[in-house]
Amino acid sequence: MKAEKVWRLGMGDVQILPGSRHRPPMRKPVWIIVLVLFVCVFLICAYIYPPQSSSACYVFPSRGCKGFVDWLPPAPTREYTDEEIASRVVIKDILSTQPIVSKTSKIAFMFLSPGSLPFEKLWDKFFQGHEGRFSVYVHASKTKPVHVSRYFVNRDIRSDPVIWGKISMVDAERRLLANALQDPDNQQFVLLSDSCVPLYHFNYIYDYLMYTNISFVDCFKDPGPHGNGRYSDRMLPEVEVKDFRKGAQWFSMKRQHAIIVMADSLYYSKFRSYCQPGLEGRNCIADEHYLPTFLQMVDPGGIANWSVTHVDWSERKWHPKSYRARDVTFDLLKNITSIDVSVHVTSDEKREVQSWPCLWNGIQKPCYLFARKFTPETLPNLLRLFSNYSAP
Repeated sequence: MKAEKVWRLGMGDVQILPGSRHRPPMRKPVWIIVLVLFVCVFLICAYIYPPQSSSACYVFPSRGCKGFVDWLPPAPTREYTDEEIASRVVIKDILSTQPIVSKTSKIAFMFLSPGSLPFEKLWDKFFQGHEGRFSVYVHASKTKPVHVSRYFVNRDIRSDPVIWGKISMVDAERRLLANALQDPDNQQFVLLSDSCVPLYHFNYIYDYLMYTNISFVDCFKDPGPHGNGRYSDRMLPEVEVKDFRKGAQWFSMKRQHAIIVMADSLYYSKFRSYCQPGLEGRNCIADEHYLPTFLQMVDPGGIANWSVTHVDWSERKWHPKSYRARDVTFDLLKNITSIDVSVHVTSDEKREVQSWPCLWNGIQKPCYLFARKFTPETLPNLLRLFSNYSAP
């Protein structure tokens, strides 16, 4: 049996510490550098060539993506008042009715005029041979009209004075709609002034208006002083500034929208009380804001956002350009009928140009069926040119 060896360390023994270990040289983190470079290149390319798919927009923002907030569920809306709930129920029910186009369907031509209509002879030529497919209504706010066309005789409605810029203009429009709605065959309602003329023959305009399920109501958002600058927060809570819109008053409206306008008292009352020239230092023009705002709020997909009545604002004045006899040529009328893009310019310092194609049932077509403002002296030229320029 082997004896065990016992090792003892005494105080006199010397303790030898191990020497420093030999460490291999550290490897450079090449893979990290490559990864960082790859990510940088990826982000640069993504900024230059922004993704178009919604899934990629969750990874990073870009100018080609909607904001992240747009992909979130909509925030809860405020609690509606009893009047708003009642109004929305009625509007929803009216919009759910299907339009009826039959052999007896008519267009209601509603003329808003201070007195006699200087272009009755031209309209008479326009209406000839199409009896039973249209009806005429005249609101003369100052003097009783003298009619020269059989289509206008006995077509005057009860009228009240109209003051430019005030709610009385909207009242006149509603009065015309109320009279035209009494005829169940009227399916489209066109508001025209005494200076309006047709740009096409009757059949083209009839088909253009009757065979689409939208209303042609001018509507755009203007952040400038002549747009949102006219808004009053006293319209709250029913009318918010984000919904405030502007547009020309001359419309073509389908029957469902005409009924909605006549049924509305809630939103109309807001504009009657708080959209007036000079109120609170603002020059709010009711006929430029009530219908665009109201219809954009209750049925934004049901309006075309442009008017089918052309007017020239190129002179940048309070009122559009008026056409004189020397201005009326075949080229002028053809140029108007060739326009197929709707253009609006904001009234702020940016003077932003907003434009969109005039789409009729998804097809880009000329925007305008009528034009204004023509002075009475242009009648002979218009009568002479009508059969030539009115062919599409």
